[in-house]
Amino acid sequence: MVERRKLQRQHIMFYSRVFNRVTGEFIGYLGNLTSSGAMIISEYELPVREDYQLRIDLPEDMYSKPFLNLHARSVWCQRDVDPNFYNIGFEMMKLSADDEIIIEQINVDYGLPGALPDG
Repeated sequence: MVERRKLQRQHIMFYSRVFNRVTGEFIGYLGNLTSSGAMIISEYELPVREDYQLRIDLPEDMYSKPFLNLHARSVWCQRDVDPNFYNIGFEMMKLSADDEIIIEQINVDYGLPGALPDG
């Protein structure tokens, strides 16, 4: 797989829940996050090349809002090291300036640069 990531991936040190905003369905937990994409750790496989309206819960009282509402496209899905889970890569499709600031702050507050292998 050719590496196309422009921003360094960061492992997030809190397991924020991620939901499908349209259906309300729980998708999984946030693995990493940048302004260009995210990885979600899920118990089930998701189809690739589909658009999703995601809601990512944020730690209480730490940011200007309790969650992020993001429009993202699934770009890859593969089994995790633990075969009971899948890692799903998302590309951000639209991102407000406010959300970009929050994402940058999340990585400052909780990120570990280079903690995950490329995938």
